[in-house]
This record gives sequence, C-alpha cells and structure tokens, in this order.
Amino acid sequence: MSESEHPPKDGGLYPEENEEKGGGPVKTFLEHLEDLRWTLLKCLAAVILSMVFCLAASNFLVSFLTWPLDIDQAKQAESKDLIVYWGENRLTVLPESVATNEFPEILSEESAHRAIVRIGTNKLLRIELEPVEQNGSEPGIGTPMLKNYSPIGPFKVAIQLMLYGGLVVASPFVIFFLGQFILPALHIHEKRFLYQTAGFGVVLFIFGVALCYFILMQIALKATVQFSQWMGFGSDEWRAASYISFVCKLMLAMGLSFQLPVVLLTMVKVGLLNYAKLVKFRPYWLIINLAVCAVLTPTGDPVTMTLMAVPLQCLYELSVFISRFWEKREKESETSMERQDP
Repeated sequence: MSESEHPPKDGGLYPEENEEKGGGPVKTFLEHLEDLRWTLLKCLAAVILSMVFCLAASNFLVSFLTWPLDIDQAKQAESKDLIVYWGENRLTVLPESVATNEFPEILSEESAHRAIVRIGTNKLLRIELEPVEQNGSEPGIGTPMLKNYSPIGPFKVAIQLMLYGGLVVASPFVIFFLGQFILPALHIHEKRFLYQTAGFGVVLFIFGVALCYFILMQIALKATVQFSQWMGFGSDEWRAASYISFVCKLMLAMGLSFQLPVVLLTMVKVGLLNYAKLVKFRPYWLIINLAVCAVLTPTGDPVTMTLMAVPLQCLYELSVFISRFWEKREKESETSMERQDP
C-alpha cells in the first residue's frame, strides 16, 4: 500500500491541513519542552520586572489604595462639626446644630476658641471649641489614620505592594506568553471560543475591581469603623500593612469572584450544565455563595461578606438568564431545521 493510501493518525488531517484548520505545525516532544521552558522564563522575567516597577512606584500605589480613606476625609472636611477639648485632650465631637443649641454663649464670636464654664462661683472646666480642620495629618472624624508601629512596617507594606501589584501588572504579559504557547495547538473554532471567553472574563474582572474600589470599599471601611465603635473599641488608627493587605485582597477577591458567569456558561457550552440544572441548584448556590464570600473576604465580617455576596448572586441569576436564552435559541434553530427537511 502506498503512502497516499495510508490514513494519517491525526484524525484525517495532514500537517498542512492542520495548519489550515488552525492546529499549527507538528512538533516533537523535545521541541514542545523547549517552547515551554522559554515560556516559563519569559513569564518569570515579566513578574520580576513588574515587582521592581511596583517597588519604584510604591508612593503612587499607596496613594491609589488609600483613596477611599481620602474621600471620606474630604467629605468630613466639609462638615461644620466642632471638637470639644478639655485642656489638651479631645473629649467629643458635637454637630454644629447641637453645639449651637446647648452652648450658645460659648459659640459667640468673642469666645469661639476659648471659654470658661462657671458652676456657681467655681471655675471647674475649661472648654475650647474649634472648627474641624483637615491639614493632611489629622484624619476626619471616624476616619482611621494609617501608621506603622515597627521599624520593619514600611518594608512589609513595600513587600505587599510588590507581590500584589507585580502579579497584577505582569498578568497581561503572562497571559500573552501562555497564549503564544497554547494557541498554535488549537483549531480555529477553539481559538474563537477562547478569545470570547477571555475577553468576557477580563471585562468582568475589571468591572468587579472597579465596583469594589469605587463603591464597596468605602461602605466596607465605614461599616468596619462603626462596628468597631459599637463594640467599644477605638478605630482612629490602623496598621498600614493591615490596611494595604485588606484592600488588595478584597479587590482581588471581588475581581476573581466576578468570573462566576465565565465558569458557569463555559460548563453550559460543553454540556455539563443547562438551564434546568441551574434553576434547581439555585437554593444550594445561595448557601455556597455565603460560605465562599466568608472565606474570600480578608476580615470575614458580615458586612463585607454581604457586600460581596449580593453581586455574586446577581451574576448567578445573569448566568441562568443567558443559559435560558441559549437553550431557547437552540430549540428554535432545531425547529426551523426540521421544517426545512422534506
């Protein structure tokens, strides 16, 4: 039997036909190992350079991550609350309306900064009232101040910025290098599906991080401060390393959790799930969602867990809706094809 009569072992396609279908050229095992080695080296180099870049830009990254606190300080700087001092000690904060009603004589123009309260004939207490001022070194009322309490505190913050920031900055390059290694082995329809899935996942990841940074972060921080005060603990100072770790982990967890539709819809495409199974699994997912959010949140407090669980539940419902749309479209396509058959 001639060579042309022998069927090829790669599913009926010769190397030239493989390339036309998008399968890429045929390589030996050692050649694939060499490509993998260079891919891993390029990924490692991208991560190391990204970490060095984040270390050099630590000041900018700290300003970026502390923006939710700065916004809270800016909002409170616009208030007209008054600080009550006893000597050099700050006692409490009074809203302007309460202070005006309770201490009208103290708030007069002549005694706006210094006054003596008389009880009978005795001068027992000196109260000094002054408007709340934000000079950059004093946080707003209820807004914690970030501090380092050890000599190695700044180095801990720098290491955290290197790790989290380096991985985020290097991720596009790592994905690109891995794509150079994997994509040549895929067919055209497989590449198309991978491109669509990756694009959808990137959009969801960015949306999850943005939602966490601009909205959920401020709510979580304010709720944490209020809960701490309700428990009877002071919340005017936080460790800088703990805050940076909390913010980075929460944004990363939110971005990764927004990949839920990508995972569910991929399983629907390959036939592991369908619309009926997703609807039946909804009550169980509600419990799993709360458990997963309790693990993913850095602090595990109920407020942060709820803030993460609500968007995830909405994403699950979105996946159910899309799977229903796909199933309905497939049924309509099958019905139209049956009508066309004689």
